[in-house]
Amino acid sequence: GNSPQITHKVFFNMKMGDEEVGRVVIGMFGKTTPKTVENFVALAEGSKGYGYKGSKFHRVIKGFMIQGGDFDKGNGTGGKSIYGATFEDENFKIKHSKAGLLSMANRGKNTNGSQFFITVAQTPWLDGKHVVFGMVLEGMDIITKIENTQTAPGDKPVKDVVISDCGTIKDFDEPFHAEL
Repeated sequence: GNSPQITHKVFFNMKMGDEEVGRVVIGMFGKTTPKTVENFVALAEGSKGYGYKGSKFHRVIKGFMIQGGDFDKGNGTGGKSIYGATFEDENFKIKHSKAGLLSMANRGKNTNGSQFFITVAQTPWLDGKHVVFGMVLEGMDIITKIENTQTAPGDKPVKDVVISDCGTIKDFDEPFHAEL
């Protein structure tokens, strides 16, 4: 089996409308995709002065994925990476083989910014097109809750789905293997 090493953990405290719904913890595949992970971690920590805190999941498609990370426009047209507007596809070593995988959203080849999605099913048609760089370790029930939220035309949640707080968790000493 494919077992990338988890080098970092990122948490998202999630809010739907006025309701705090809990914490999602995501493991980062920092040995397989170091550059992509460095970008996501910096945006989660807000270490460059901008990032994911207070941003929304602006696109939710039941049976497919939930998408977020557009922290400046909030509609899928914005966001930026810590390397500039966009950066290249690092590699496609990890496949979209199950629910709970974290992958970069893009507008075609080599256009990674800050937008990302979390799968809620296998999405093999995205293999070789989107960079998978992490997986949900805790809070998959919250991802499912977001997946099932009511949406308006354009797949936009009716109630705002917001990352009320985010950052990294240092509760392990050595990188550990994830089972995919």
